[in-house]
Amino acid sequence: MYQIGDVVLYSTDGVFRIHELAVKKIGRTKAKYYVLRSVYRESSVIYVPAGEGGLEDRMHPVLSREEVNSLLEDMPGCQWVWVENENERKLRCKEVLSGGDRRAVIGMIRALREHRIRQEAAGKKMHLSDERFLKEAERVLYDEIAHVMEIQPNDVVGMVAERLGIV
Repeated sequence: MYQIGDVVLYSTDGVFRIHELAVKKIGRTKAKYYVLRSVYRESSVIYVPAGEGGLEDRMHPVLSREEVNSLLEDMPGCQWVWVENENERKLRCKEVLSGGDRRAVIGMIRALREHRIRQEAAGKKMHLSDERFLKEAERVLYDEIAHVMEIQPNDVVGMVAERLGIV
């Protein structure tokens, strides 16, 4: 069970602080909810049913500073196998983003960035869904790294690009 004040990564929405545990009446049912407030987007508030399994399972503790340092060191080795079929790739991206494996997220970011470079070299654009998955993955990963390392998310962008060798 999480406590008020805990900082968590919530699904693909980013880094949140548990602001309160409140009883809310939605429809005819009263239930306990975690009230999550985004660390980086002031207006973003999420209500997560407490003890309801499915939605609470989307909350993950943020990494420790040691884990982030290890992740940064391991970045060059994080790979992801490109999936040519767009529908299969969408499913795989959703799985990676919801799975909580940061190394898989890094591999996905690398693969999507490399794909973008190939597409641009061929005079083409990347699919909108790929672009959306890339932005979502970067936002979630960069927000978490920034929070743990006590820096701004924008400062993470260059650091990750440099480690991956991709601009």
